[in-house]
Amino acid sequence: MFLTFVSVFMLSSFVSPNSSVEIKHENKIERKIIYNKKKHSITLSWSAFGSSGNYIISRGGSRLASEFVSVGSTSKLTFTDNKPNTDKYENYYKITRNDTTIIISLENQIFGDNLYLYDRKYEKVETARNEINSHFGAIGLGGANGEWTTKRQAYYFKANVDGQTYDVGGSGSASSVEANSIELGFYSHIGGLGKVPSDVKLGSIFTRPHLSGGANATCTFWRSVENVEVMRDFSWTVSQSTSARRLLIDSTSKYISDVGNTNFWGSGGFIADTHYTSDRPNWGGQQQWYTRNTVFPSGSGAMGGSYNMVWQGCVNPPKADDANSPVSTTPIIREKPFLFIDKDGEYKMFIPAWQKDRVGTSWTATDMGKGNVQDLIISWYVAKEGDTDVEINAALKSGKNIFFTPGHYSLNAPIQVNRKDAILLGAGIASVTLEPTEKNTWGCIYADDKDGIIIAGLLMDSLNSTTYQVRIGNEGANADHATGPILLSDITCRVGGVQSKNIQIQASMQINSNNVVGDHFWLWRADHGSQKGGDARWTRDRCKNGLIVAGDDVTLYGLFVEHYQEYEVIWMGERGRTYFFQNEPPYDAPNQASWSSQGGKVDGYAAFKVANTVKEHQSIGMGSYAVFTGTDGNVNKKNGYEIPNSPNVKLEKMCITRFAGPGNIQNVVNSTGGSTATGAKRVTLYTNSEGIQPFDEEFILPKGESYPAYISMEK
Repeated sequence: MFLTFVSVFMLSSFVSPNSSVEIKHENKIERKIIYNKKKHSITLSWSAFGSSGNYIISRGGSRLASEFVSVGSTSKLTFTDNKPNTDKYENYYKITRNDTTIIISLENQIFGDNLYLYDRKYEKVETARNEINSHFGAIGLGGANGEWTTKRQAYYFKANVDGQTYDVGGSGSASSVEANSIELGFYSHIGGLGKVPSDVKLGSIFTRPHLSGGANATCTFWRSVENVEVMRDFSWTVSQSTSARRLLIDSTSKYISDVGNTNFWGSGGFIADTHYTSDRPNWGGQQQWYTRNTVFPSGSGAMGGSYNMVWQGCVNPPKADDANSPVSTTPIIREKPFLFIDKDGEYKMFIPAWQKDRVGTSWTATDMGKGNVQDLIISWYVAKEGDTDVEINAALKSGKNIFFTPGHYSLNAPIQVNRKDAILLGAGIASVTLEPTEKNTWGCIYADDKDGIIIAGLLMDSLNSTTYQVRIGNEGANADHATGPILLSDITCRVGGVQSKNIQIQASMQINSNNVVGDHFWLWRADHGSQKGGDARWTRDRCKNGLIVAGDDVTLYGLFVEHYQEYEVIWMGERGRTYFFQNEPPYDAPNQASWSSQGGKVDGYAAFKVANTVKEHQSIGMGSYAVFTGTDGNVNKKNGYEIPNSPNVKLEKMCITRFAGPGNIQNVVNSTGGSTATGAKRVTLYTNSEGIQPFDEEFILPKGESYPAYISMEK
């Protein structure tokens, strides 16, 4: 075990009611815990605190256990417990002297201070809910300030025992006081530590919109929940960069909740690998939504949604119509890895297997599904806030996978994934951030062209200029990964919104490798932020492209790309597939002259651009929505989508409309389909059709940068 320096932790509360959004720790006390497996003893040590008297030691089975029993006292800075609880992780020690109390545990030493563990075996039923909800209010996770905090947190629940649950009881919609819901805020994650969702039973979960009196969820971003059962109401009132996975949902009364006035609306969302047992949810008020491999009760009623709803590999999805696009199977998918506690009491990672042509969930009531298990302590490096790129890259090089506990990781060089089957997994919307001192001009994550890489659950942020935020495969990558595809899951890239200086990024993400599967992206050049917007944003927060796909056989599910300054998606690889696409153009193009494509001949830039050289491509369920609110009033976009007129290049179920501002998208695709000036326009299918093929263009991709000296790149 290693030495960690952590803050004083007071049992009474997470933070005082008068604290600001950012938490300020007063003191640092050295704490260390060593477990002797042979003797089954635990030795504690700490640095001195308090003014006088002995240190009083008591023990509980969890951090917030209802009962702590006295186990001794000492004047020394060390203590050995020779009769700890049987499970080494069920030993939490309070060390008290004068008016100060610290807690020492193996779990805190492993996971740090931003990952909160709950154990119903030792805690009251209301304990977890009360603490999570206190965080929601105390550190601003429910209001506008929560969008820009650097605080990150994850809440993990140990499996229920002896018929207990974490449900405090209640009634009605999750938004009501009577429901006694858990309220999940910005940059927060709920995870179950069981093998299957029913191992952890929660009562009701609610995400509270903070705009327009609580009815507008269009900025309810950056939160996730997975591997739990929701017994009463799951009210997931969210928009982009929100992930709900591997859930068992017994009841759901609403999807957009009854808060504020009646004008409920949201802008996106993603749910996958989930089973609704009794109620068909309603996405009413959502502009669009992507749902994958989810089981619904039988029924024929509408399930809501205004423009673009894709239901892929689902059981009992809605019937196809203008807004709803059921897709019978998911052609290739690997679910996101997750943390759990195995029957031997040890923390493990489950790495789901690849599956083809899947319908329904990857798990059953008694089977966690196909995949392999890795021991966390043996096979993983558990990163904690403050760890550097040097430490993380050294761990990767040594053969470890990386579990990013919640935190804001500032990097002086990119994380370099340069071996096959390497995994980066984040919890609590962990942020991998370009260091603002301008030492890092390379990017956040660079992955080499290797089989089996997984990158999941991370937000890439940029506080200075760079070429890419994420690059998968070096320029010219050509390896065949058909037997070991690369998985990118729950990935967010953010440009702007948080920094005051000018930055220039060429592309948020470039995929050069073949056989890559993307499962839920939000690539976002911020349309609002903590910094002043208006005219300043166009020149301050610069980024040309959200996504460039140069690799072949790339499949993307749930692709959200918004507000980039040129083509938002450029697709140059062959046999690409996209299932669901959501887009808004940049709000802030000042005039048409500054926002024209194809050598100035075409107004604006298409949201989704398939290069004329591509011979085979397929995408379904596509929405692009005009919001030209920061212009001179005369900015338009010629086409929502542009593709070559080729028999094997096919776009299905396209939609365009205008939400705000005077400008319009003048055509759906290739100068056909009509303008948003007269309302929403749809094209059911375009392939080798009569529209005007775009002018031939040469796409100048970002050139390879030199790398930090200590990283050896394989060419």
